[in-house]
Amino acid sequence: MASRLRGRVAEKVRELAQRGISPRLEVVLVGDDPASKVYVGAKAKACQEVGIRSATRVLPGEIGAEELDTLIHTLNADPDVDGILLQLPLPRHLDSRAFLDRIAPEKDVDGFHPANVGLLHQGRPRFVPCTPAGIVFLLDEAGVVLEGARAVVVGRSEIVGKPMAALLLARHATVTVCHSRTRELDAVCREADVLVAAIGRPATITAACVRPGAVVIDVGVNRVSDPELLERLYPGDEARRSQLAKRGYTLVGDVDFTAVREVAAALTPVPGGVGPLTIAALLDNTVRAAQQRRGL
Repeated sequence: MASRLRGRVAEKVRELAQRGISPRLEVVLVGDDPASKVYVGAKAKACQEVGIRSATRVLPGEIGAEELDTLIHTLNADPDVDGILLQLPLPRHLDSRAFLDRIAPEKDVDGFHPANVGLLHQGRPRFVPCTPAGIVFLLDEAGVVLEGARAVVVGRSEIVGKPMAALLLARHATVTVCHSRTRELDAVCREADVLVAAIGRPATITAACVRPGAVVIDVGVNRVSDPELLERLYPGDEARRSQLAKRGYTLVGDVDFTAVREVAAALTPVPGGVGPLTIAALLDNTVRAAQQRRGL
């Protein structure tokens, strides 16, 4: 499905090329967080594959706020730059929210600027945060009917939970948002036809949380280094055991995959589920920025 979305983006890039337009994405990476380096590398490769020009500005972790602010201002003012992506997390001494707010809304391909958040909740989005956008594409491609469906989103982050709820509402689903203070979480989740888990805790969504026949989307990416926990979640999975022994961890989602797959109608894996669609949605947003900035 991510490949199909990338194919559509590549076609848009070819159409823009006929007009003499070449979309450009600038990624800003501060510090040397290993996971961020992997994500940025994957985004750069994906851009190259569809014909989007991209560059990564790698800045030292001790950079001052004034220097980062100057760089963002420079990219905002550069007419050749269509999209700006500030890779999170930033080092602790830098206020992520403040710097995301400094990115020009028309170049905010992550969809995190307050102006873009407001447009999304008004039902006239300019840019949709990439993970929720990818999930909606996934549901559409899988033929999941959202109109009239009961949807439960577990997690209320600005990056996934809240925009996911807004998109589901826009598609006429009846939406419940759960979080750490939700009472009787299992019972609320069991009402869902579509369940989106974005909590950041491994295997929180168990089979008891899932109504038989529900569609379950697992957004979580968690490192598990405990062999006993791994064996409980993925009994007999030699590939994951080998990965744990080699790297010291394996990646799991917020959903107890082995247990939930027995009751769900469809379930995304971790890794290899939502992640590729998130990157594909970023490419789509970048091309959309190039089009919108030129009135196309």
